[in-house]
Formats: sequence, C-alpha cells, structure tokens
Amino acid sequence: MLPVLDLTDAQTDPEGFRERLREAAHDAGFFYLVGHGVPRSQMEQVLRLAREFFALPLEVKNEISQLKSPQFRGYSRIGGELTNGLVDWREQIDIGPERPVIPGAEGYWRLQGPNLWPARPAGFRAAFEEWDRTLSAVGMRLLRHWAASLGADESHFDAAFADRPATLIKVVRYPGTADTTQGVGAHKDSGVLTLLLVEPDSAGLQVETDDGEWIDVPPLPDALIVNIGELLEVATGGYLRATRHRVLAPPPGTDRVSIPYFLNPSLDAIIPIIQLPPELAALSRGVEDDPNNPIYNTYGENAWKSRTRAHPDVAELHHGIKPQGVASAY
Repeated sequence: MLPVLDLTDAQTDPEGFRERLREAAHDAGFFYLVGHGVPRSQMEQVLRLAREFFALPLEVKNEISQLKSPQFRGYSRIGGELTNGLVDWREQIDIGPERPVIPGAEGYWRLQGPNLWPARPAGFRAAFEEWDRTLSAVGMRLLRHWAASLGADESHFDAAFADRPATLIKVVRYPGTADTTQGVGAHKDSGVLTLLLVEPDSAGLQVETDDGEWIDVPPLPDALIVNIGELLEVATGGYLRATRHRVLAPPPGTDRVSIPYFLNPSLDAIIPIIQLPPELAALSRGVEDDPNNPIYNTYGENAWKSRTRAHPDVAELHHGIKPQGVASAY
C-alpha cells in the first residue's frame, strides 16, 4: 500500500512530516493525503456535479465540445484523447484558469484563454472555481514543505506560481467496456504535482514500481491521492521521480469517476532548481532521459507537448499541426 500522510502533522511535527513527505515522493512518487482540510461536503459536491453532467445526453455535452476550443478546454467524448498514441476510454471536461486570449499568441501561450462551461447542471462553474481555489492552497502548502525538506527555503517555488499559474482540472468518467483495457495509458504528469479525488469503491488506478510491476491504488476514505509531476523531477535532479501510472478501463456494467487537479506554475515559468544537500544529492537518480518524451524546464513547453499529442484533432483543427510520437497525458 502507498504511504499515508496526514497534513495536520505538519503543524505538530513539521520536521517529521517533511521527512515523510520527502521520502514518500522519493520512494514511490505517490501517496495518500489525509488531514488536508478539504470538507467532505465539498468533495461530495464536485463528484455529484460530475455525475450529473455525464448523465446528460451526448448532444448536450457536445455543446461544450473541446473541438470548439483552441485552448483545449471543454468536453472530450469517449475516445477523444490519446496516450502513447492509443485511444483512452474515457470522457472528460478540461478546465483551466479563466483568462482572456492573448492576441497573436504563439507556442504555448496559445493555451491561455476562456473555459467552455456547461449550462447544466446548475452550480457547476461556481463549484469547480471554488475547487480550484481550495486545492491550489493544499498544493502550495505541500510544495513549501517539500522545498524545506530538500534543504531550500519554504518560498523556493512561490515565484513560479505568483503570476498566472496554469492549473488544470479534469473531470473524468471511465465507462465500463469489454473492448479495451486502457482507461488512460501509462504516463507521467507533465506539471509539478497532482491531487486526485476519486469516488469511493472505484478501482482501476495503478502505479508502476521500480521493478516494473503495477500495483493497485484503491481510494482511501476522505483522502486525496497525490503524485509528483515531471517538473519536480527536474527541480530535484531526479531525487524526486515522477512515477508512471495508468487507469484500467472498468468492466462492463461499472464505471469510474475521478477529478484530478494539476498544480502547475505559469506557462513561462522556468522551474527553479534546488541545490540538494550532499547526502540527498548522492541519492539523486538524474532526470529520466526518454527521447520520445523530452522533459522541459519551462512548464509551457511540457504543457504544449502534452496537449497537442493527447488531442491531435484539436491541434490540427485550430493550430494546423499534426503531432508525432508518443502522447503524454495529463
């Protein structure tokens, strides 16, 4: 089982909590977080709204089709996203920061813009804007503890998130099927860290161990599942290693709803490197070198790589590009 960390311990035993946080991210790259302060009622609300949206007729959901968004926002139908060039068996809504389009934007700045919000269910936008504020606060608390645990100042990462952080929420449903096992294919997350909310009794999430085996990660009551992304791997020279994970498609007659929250810095932020203490630097494994999935230290480069590969239809329709190679999903 993955480690279980209690964020309330950070107040009573900050040094002990930071050590456990550091080692969980170094050893597994994934852990359960309890004591995070997110009300159960808020968790239940966003999961209920997700269920209500996915229950709508397809023509209603397609009113906010991602094909209408150059910023890769809105609804993707089942099979509308790729990982490793293969179809993911899920439907979802992508929600980012609500900002104006940059006239004449090039490169990753084309990701900035408005969301496509569903008219139904009532209260959807307000609930998920509040979810963004709530989980951003949790994520920044973790980042500050991580920085301190690695020998840096608590504020080491703050500047990267101070101006226009490019957070992302995915509201996801995996329908049951006998036609494929790929709910979402094996991948690493391209940002800094991910906070995942999953419905109780949901199955399917798996994490790859160092020896190449896949272990199940079932939900834990009231817990968020946390994993680090590629930028923390870069920031620590590989001492913290982003871990590959996947979701298996549910069997027929069942489904899975989850809401991953991706804490990312501003698009043009260059993730600041931490000079590790010698005893930690000696254990650093280096940043993984995968020619099919280059990791950039500027967040926007990673985001643009991921979005154009995962949604080639949007990339071609709005940006005239046909991404090649391995798709890296969020």
